[in-house]
Amino acid sequence: MVVKKFQTKKSLGQHFLNNPTVPRWLCDAAEIKIKDVVLEIGPGTGALTRELLSRGAKVVALEADPRAVTVLEEEFASELETGQFRLHHVDVRRFDPTTLDLKDHHFKVVANIPYYLTGQLFRIFLSGKTQPSSLVFLVQKEVGKRATDGCEKGGKESLLSLSIKVFGDPSYIKTVGKGHFSPPPKVDSAIVKVSNISRDKLKDLSLELFFELLHYGFGSKRKQLIGNLAKYYPRQTLLECFSKVEIDPAARAEDIPLETWVKLGQYLKNAERS
Repeated sequence: MVVKKFQTKKSLGQHFLNNPTVPRWLCDAAEIKIKDVVLEIGPGTGALTRELLSRGAKVVALEADPRAVTVLEEEFASELETGQFRLHHVDVRRFDPTTLDLKDHHFKVVANIPYYLTGQLFRIFLSGKTQPSSLVFLVQKEVGKRATDGCEKGGKESLLSLSIKVFGDPSYIKTVGKGHFSPPPKVDSAIVKVSNISRDKLKDLSLELFFELLHYGFGSKRKQLIGNLAKYYPRQTLLECFSKVEIDPAARAEDIPLETWVKLGQYLKNAERS
C-alpha cells in the first residue's frame, strides 16, 4: 500500500485512508461529477485523490507534508501533466483561495482532514470570501454529531452547529470505523456534508456581530442566555429583545435555533452596550 511509503506524523494529525471504500463514500456524498472542480485538503498518499480523478473531477490539492508531495507527484504524474490534478505544497491555514483561481460557489471541498483542524477548516471555507458550493469532511464521530444536531431535530444547538448552519445545511452522512485508517485513530469518524452554502442568512447582520453574539451567549454553558448576554447589554434591553423574538428568559444558548439568533442579532446591532 502507498501508506507504507513513509511514517505518519502525529504533529500533522495524519491518519491515511487504507482502502478505496471510504473515498467512494466521500465522493458519493459530494455527488462528484465529470469536470467538477474539487479542492482537497491534505491528500496524503492519494487514496481520495485517486477516486476523485477516476470520476473525472479536476482536483486542486493542498498538502503541507513534503514527503506526501513527493509521493503524489509520482503517483499522479500523468494527471499533473494534463492539468486534471494541481498540487500545491502549502499549509491550508496560510493559503489564499484567490491565488488558486477558484470561483465563488463553483467548486466543492472534499477532504479527510486532521481532527485538530476541524473547527478552523469549517471556518476558513464557510466564512471566507470565496465559498464552495458544498463541503464534505471526514471528522471525528462526536464532532460530526455535534455539528449536525440542533433544535429542529429535538436536540441542542452548539457553537459549532450554529457556526455551520448560518452558512449552509449540515447533514450526518455515515459513520466510518477506525479500521479504515492507517494508523487507526482512537475513535470512529463520520462523513459530514454541508450543502447550499451561501451568505444569505446574514444579509442584514454583520458576520462579526453574529459570531460575537454566539460567543457571548455560549460563554457559560450552564447559565441562562440572558445572564451571559447581560455582561455586555443592559438587562432591560435584552428582556425587550427577547420578547420581540420570542425567547424564554429562562432559556440557555443551546435552546435557541439559528433563525432566532439572527433575529436577536438584528435587534441588538444598534443597542447600547453595558
